[in-house]
Amino acid sequence: MPRAPWRRRRTTDSPRPAGRRWAGRLRRSGSLARQVLLVGRPGRRRSESGQTVSGATLILPERRDPDAQGPGPTRLRRRVSAAPVTPVSSVALAPTAPTEPAALHVPLLPGDQTLARRTRFVLVNACTVSSLMLGVSAIFLAVNHASVAWAALCLIACVVFDGLDGALARKLGVSSPFGAQMDSLADMCSFGIAAPVVVYAWLAGSAPAMLAMPACALVAVCAAIRLARFNVSPKDGRFFCGVPTTMVAAVLALGTLLAPEMPGPIRVLGVALLALAMVSSFPYAKLASLLRMPPWLLVLPAVGALIDYQLTFAGVVITYLLSGPVLWLRHRHA
Repeated sequence: MPRAPWRRRRTTDSPRPAGRRWAGRLRRSGSLARQVLLVGRPGRRRSESGQTVSGATLILPERRDPDAQGPGPTRLRRRVSAAPVTPVSSVALAPTAPTEPAALHVPLLPGDQTLARRTRFVLVNACTVSSLMLGVSAIFLAVNHASVAWAALCLIACVVFDGLDGALARKLGVSSPFGAQMDSLADMCSFGIAAPVVVYAWLAGSAPAMLAMPACALVAVCAAIRLARFNVSPKDGRFFCGVPTTMVAAVLALGTLLAPEMPGPIRVLGVALLALAMVSSFPYAKLASLLRMPPWLLVLPAVGALIDYQLTFAGVVITYLLSGPVLWLRHRHA
C-alpha cells in the first residue's frame, strides 16, 4: 500500500490528463470555501487568482480544457452562488432609525416668522438694495459722461445706506446670513465696480489711459480680495484688517468732488495706494473708535476745513493711512 494514498489518487487516479499539474493549480488558487467567504464582505474583493469578487456571485478564472483539440482553448467557467454573510459587528448593534432628508427650503430670516420681524427684515434689506441701485446709477452717470460729480454723490449715498443697513439689522435684531451675503455682493457692485468706473471718468483727460486703467482695475481686484477675506476672517471689535472698501469709496468720491484740479499723476498714485491699503494686514481703527477720541482732535479737522478744505482732506486721509503701520509697529514691539 502506498505511503501517501491521497497523493497517488491525485496523480494517477485522476480522470483528467496531467492530473498533477491540475491539482497544483487548485492548491495555488486557494480553497473554494475561503473564496466563498470573501463574498459576504463589504466592497469588492480580489481572490488569490486575480478575479474580482462582488456581491453574492463568484466567477472562477477561465481554464483551458486539456482534452480539447485545436489551437483555440475551450473556456471553463464555474459560478458559485452564496448568500451574503452579515458581519458580526452589524448583528451586535441595534438598528438605527433612518435619517431624515435635509430640508430643501431654508428661511432667509431665522427665528420667529412674525409679521413685525418680516417687516423689519424687509426694511433692512431695502437699504442694501438702495445701495446697490445707487451704485449702478453711478456707473450709468459715469459712462454717459453726464456728470462725474453726480456719480460721486451717488457713491457717497451708497456709503450712507451701507452703514445704515448694518446698524438697523443689529438694532432691530434681524441679522441673518442672507443679509450678510447680500451686503457683501452690494458692496462689490457699489464699491468694487462703481467706484473704479467713476474714478476712471474723473481721471479721463488728466492722466494717460495706460496709467488710469491699471490703477482703476487694481481697485476692483483689491476690493474683491478685501471682501472675500472679510467674510471668512474672524471679526475684531476694535480694528479692521486693512482699510475697508466703504472708506476707500468714500475717499475716492470726496476726492472727486473736492479736488477736481489735482494733477493726474498724483491722482493715479493716490488711487493705487488706496487700493493696496485695502489688502494690507495693517490694523485700522473703526469709525466708532475714532469718535471716542479726545474732542480737541476732532475739532482740528473742522478748523482746517475752514482754512483750506482740500489740504485738510488730504492730511486726514494720509494720517489715517499711516495710522495702520504705526499701530502695527506699536503692537509688535509691545
